[in-house]
Amino acid sequence: MVNVQNAHVQQFSVKTDTIFYNLFLEFPGILFELIDSDPEEATIYEFTSREIKQPSFRLDGLFLPTTEDAEKPFYLLEVQFQPDEALYYRLFGELFLYLRQYQPPHPWQVVVIYPTRRIEREQAFQFGEILALNRVKRIYIDELGETPSGSLGIEMIKLVIEDEETAPERARRLVAQAQIQIDDEASQRNLIKLIETILVYKLPQKSREEIEAMFSLSELKQTKVYQEALEEGEIKAKLAAIPRMIEFGLRLPQIAQLQDLPLEVVQQTEQSFQKQKVAAFLELLNNQRDLFSAQDLAQLQEWIAPLPDQIKDLSGAIAQWCNQESHTLQRQAWRQVLSDLWKATVESILKTYPKTLDLTSSPVTKQMVQQGIEGN
Repeated sequence: MVNVQNAHVQQFSVKTDTIFYNLFLEFPGILFELIDSDPEEATIYEFTSREIKQPSFRLDGLFLPTTEDAEKPFYLLEVQFQPDEALYYRLFGELFLYLRQYQPPHPWQVVVIYPTRRIEREQAFQFGEILALNRVKRIYIDELGETPSGSLGIEMIKLVIEDEETAPERARRLVAQAQIQIDDEASQRNLIKLIETILVYKLPQKSREEIEAMFSLSELKQTKVYQEALEEGEIKAKLAAIPRMIEFGLRLPQIAQLQDLPLEVVQQTEQSFQKQKVAAFLELLNNQRDLFSAQDLAQLQEWIAPLPDQIKDLSGAIAQWCNQESHTLQRQAWRQVLSDLWKATVESILKTYPKTLDLTSSPVTKQMVQQGIEGN
């Protein structure tokens, strides 16, 4: 078993959210290994979050089934590296608010990951019976035994709480194991990058270059595959930043110059974002109609009716309506949907870069918005 010290847990806990988020996002099968299920189950799940309307907050760490099989549970995942007397009050409160609002067609499961039992605060008086249910699984990383199959995912989680003295050696073994077991170059690269990130947090006295030298990562980063992936990541970040730069008042030629991108790509990205703003609002009207009162819908009709059938005018009016103080819930839900759509759009643009996409396919029109408002 892995030894863990209280001081070490306190020092490292502030970094764990990002690390575990990236771990489960990149390798979702880890969750199912932790609960003694087939890691292939991850292929029918989506790791995501959901907005809860009242009180307004985001429920993170959801594994939602992408299948209609009603026997497949959804999982609410919590990673807790610091003592928190109120954890179970918050966790189960959020769970039941989610159940009330979404009424999901799948049974719930809760998975809580602790570095050690000493961190947990059970609050047995209120939650003893719930915690004893098969629906609740508590994982203590320092009690995870050796994995016969040599699971990369489980070993990665152990690395998070490994002692500083032994962490480099465990990391070396993980890098070697990843290079043997993972055929996909991108997944292999992402896992090695996660290992490097964990060590940067665990060994603050060492520079990133020193940590790279431990595993010959400097040589790895000189390979053509790594360099191409690095360039792709940089372009993706530049594309994703364009809407924010427009909001700050920069003109498209300025953005193209600052981001070192072709002007036509910047223009297309801006047009795509305007289109997705309208598409996201349409999705709200169709799928979350209970967010809108009759008065809201009547007001929207008045806003949209005089506008020309132009995406920029429609998206501007929708943004202005959502940004009113009285439309906080709609604004939050709209931004969440828009964020998801925009991520997919950036990926599409990236696939054709530096060529531009055909924006004439799947048009979004004024008539579609009006029909959405009317509920047709």
